[in-house]
Amino acid sequence: MAKTKSRKLTISFESDVDVYEDQPKTGSNKKDNSGSKGRIWEFIAIATVPMVLVLGNSMLVPILPDMQQLLGISKFQSSLVITLFSLAAGVFIPVLGYLSDRFGRKPIIIPSLIVYGAAGILAGFGAVWKSYTIIIIARTIQGLAAAGTAPIAMALVGDMYNGATESKALGLTEASNGAGKVVSPIIGSLLALIVWYAAFFAFPIFCALSLVAVLFLIKEPKRDKQPQKLKAYIQGILSTLKQKGRWLITSFFAGSLGLFILFGVLFYLSNVLEKEPYSIDGVKKGFVLAIPLLGMVTTSYITGSVIKKNGILMRWLMNIGLISMTVSLAATIFFFKNLYVFIGLLTISSIGTGLLLPCLNTIITGSVTKEKRGMITSLYSCLRFLGVAAGPPLFGWMMEMSDRIVFVSVASLSLVTLALVFFLIKPDKQVS
Repeated sequence: MAKTKSRKLTISFESDVDVYEDQPKTGSNKKDNSGSKGRIWEFIAIATVPMVLVLGNSMLVPILPDMQQLLGISKFQSSLVITLFSLAAGVFIPVLGYLSDRFGRKPIIIPSLIVYGAAGILAGFGAVWKSYTIIIIARTIQGLAAAGTAPIAMALVGDMYNGATESKALGLTEASNGAGKVVSPIIGSLLALIVWYAAFFAFPIFCALSLVAVLFLIKEPKRDKQPQKLKAYIQGILSTLKQKGRWLITSFFAGSLGLFILFGVLFYLSNVLEKEPYSIDGVKKGFVLAIPLLGMVTTSYITGSVIKKNGILMRWLMNIGLISMTVSLAATIFFFKNLYVFIGLLTISSIGTGLLLPCLNTIITGSVTKEKRGMITSLYSCLRFLGVAAGPPLFGWMMEMSDRIVFVSVASLSLVTLALVFFLIKPDKQVS
């Protein structure tokens, strides 16, 4: 257990599980005997959960302009297809986080995947019937189910692994999240060649694959302690936030900002690429949208693999990532009309996000005991989802005023976040 050096600025990590470095957090010896091969399959199974989640938004981004035209809706209404999904997820994440702490991670993830896929079918039929109302209702239901997927998977990683293995698994989880963002615009564009709403009917297929992987490849560690009652549980969470709130809330805000910018930029690009002077649409647009995301996913995986539990390295990478985001987004103010330079700058910003998020994930999951981990990671994921929810409508609103206002705003937010992270997040040399 790391000791707190400064009550104000230094992060103290604690754990209630006695484990050896790089060993799964489980009382069973079965996984230990399976070796690295079994662990790889576990990693893959866990990684399918955030990938399914991110497909729920990113795969629909390329078809939003088509939806506006074919359903006769406004740009704001089309943005709600993303926003209501993310808002519903953000609101219900803390609830399902508590339930996962009480009843286990898999009992929450499995039904969530089933409902997620079924709501995709409903949204597809809503599109067939040209009913914007049914699409919105189905997307809200999908958001509720999404609350029980990737956020709970992050807590599951914290339960199963420790040390460098946990960092690597979390890095892979973030990379999977990013990989979903990379391939989903391309998949969405390809499916749109069949019919614009085909992406809705693809959701149950992806959910079914993830469901099989979770059911048969993941063995959740047994819980040694009885779950706390709700009142005591909430008091414990409030106590944690009181003790560590300054850096925890800063971490939550930084993660939320990264995804706010990411999805806002995707929404911006999806709308401007089809217009003059670019005139890029279809699958080609999907590939252009994927370029910045590829930078993020690659960086996320590398970052998760190298940080292990090195607190000093994590602090360096978080600040370098935010500096990259601030500088590159500020430069887009002057170069947003040059497509090649513009995409290059957005890619640098996405690389900065890839440096930031795996470090935040590792710090947050290691900051609390196993019994509170589901709620804390869920609060973090809640704010990340709210960042995603806010991105498209706020970017659309700023686009109506000026393109420069868009990038002045996000560059300024990145600079503020850099200052907060620099002064308030100072992990120990070796975190738990």
